[in-house]
Amino acid sequence: MTDTGGGGPEHAVPPAGMPAEWAPHARTWMAFPTANATFATGPELAAARTAWARVANTVARYEPVTVLARPGDPVGALDRRVEVVETPLDDAWLRDTGPTFVRAPGGGLLAVDWAFNGWGGQEWAAWGNDRLLAERVAGLAGIPAAASRLTQEGGGFHVDGAGTVLLTETVQLDPARNPGWSRAEVEAEVHARLGTRKAIWLPRGLTADYGEFGTRGHVDIVAAFTAPGRVVVHTQPDPGHPDHEVSREVTEILREATDARGARLEVVELLAPTVAEVDGELVDYSYVNHYVANGVVVLCAFDDPRDAQAVAVLKRAHPGREVVQVDARDIFRFGGGVHCITQQQPLQEAPPWN
Repeated sequence: MTDTGGGGPEHAVPPAGMPAEWAPHARTWMAFPTANATFATGPELAAARTAWARVANTVARYEPVTVLARPGDPVGALDRRVEVVETPLDDAWLRDTGPTFVRAPGGGLLAVDWAFNGWGGQEWAAWGNDRLLAERVAGLAGIPAAASRLTQEGGGFHVDGAGTVLLTETVQLDPARNPGWSRAEVEAEVHARLGTRKAIWLPRGLTADYGEFGTRGHVDIVAAFTAPGRVVVHTQPDPGHPDHEVSREVTEILREATDARGARLEVVELLAPTVAEVDGELVDYSYVNHYVANGVVVLCAFDDPRDAQAVAVLKRAHPGREVVQVDARDIFRFGGGVHCITQQQPLQEAPPWN
């Protein structure tokens, strides 16, 4: 069932750096919701576990999935194809707390261990266990870890696999994350770790992402590469919505930007769901926050009239892959989406001497 992709001469060493998400995976890593401030009540925790399990079980139909779970937590909602590893946890956003897997020069993989401080030391966050997860996952994967001094999370950047990275000023330049760091210093560290050469900076994220359980601007609900030179962007068409101006500004920046090859980007607008509020609170529902795995795109669904439009856009963006929608309303209810709770481990290519 696993689609390992193809292309390139046999035994060729891939370029060093972070592969694009659509490159072949060896595995997907996730963490299972555990009792904490994010899931504050029993019903909330149960709803979160159901939502996370729905994503894990979907991905497991296409590639191996390992879910980290706090010892003693019930995991019965997970399919038997999902591997469960018990380990101490604080929260369940492994895109942010786990490692970023990159290719090492000469072959093999490295696991980048970014510094983590609870999304800028937010009052509700705990990270005594989660700051150790990147090294823990690297050990489970049998891949050496390399620590970075930069405080950031995996949802705070997106790469095209060809030298370009998207960043947001309110994440990498957040004084609660990286006090005293300049833009040039951030770029130098990001490029050194991810193998990128060109950073495209967006000014901020979606409005609701600055609420109580927000990340203060993660790019993975705003824009995402779907191929080198092509990016989908969250587009809010309602002029009365606070994200109308945000998405307009981001779209203009991306249309004027060039990638690492010097080429202008093809910008594909991905219309926001029609639902703007739930129980009187602004939501940041976004189809941009999807996950590309082997043979499949796992796409957020919101029981919204625009769900079908998003499927059509992502099918065109990833020909040959199924697009499977998973109800993401309960994931967004707690602060993120499908992309936020998944982390890919690239397939490790054979070295040239094999």
